Amino acid sequence: MTLITRYDPFREFVTLQDRMNRLFRDPRGPEGHDESLTTTAFAPPVDVYEDEHNITLKIEVPGIDEKDIDVRIENNTLTVHGERKFEKEEKEENYRRVERQYGSFSRTFTLPNTVDTESVSADYEKGVLKIKLAKKAEAKPKQIKVNVVGEKTLEGKQQPKSTGQAA
Repeated sequence: MTLITRYDPFREFVTLQDRMNRLFRDPRGPEGHDESLTTTAFAPPVDVYEDEHNITLKIEVPGIDEKDIDVRIENNTLTVHGERKFEKEEKEENYRRVERQYGSFSRTFTLPNTVDTESVSADYEKGVLKIKLAKKAEAKPKQIKVNVVGEKTLEGKQQPKSTGQAA
């Protein structure tokens, strides 16, 4: 029995992309599978959002002690380093599958000139590192009130104010 399938010219590209992703994602290298459990580097996911007063970053770093996280700002560049250590309590051969990534990470963000690098705060709660970067005063939006001087006609003459009496 012959099975007829629809030809998809991009299927080979998707297959190639999957293979390349696996190649770069596969933690096994020349050191072997056992060593790869402890040497894989990772990049924690980050949410960045902005309001009129702050730029805020939320970085997911569960299982990492706050003492193992380093936050620095140099030359308008925010760098966050950290390390998730592999727990050696269990014997590695007892693991069926290890999906959590271990090792050190580094995330770097170029900050806009509107950020006041002297007003930065970092809080760590429930595995989420929250970094608040305050904006400079001149970068905050400023509303300007529009004053109405007087009503004018097309010729540039002021209209007489009505007194409310009928003539």
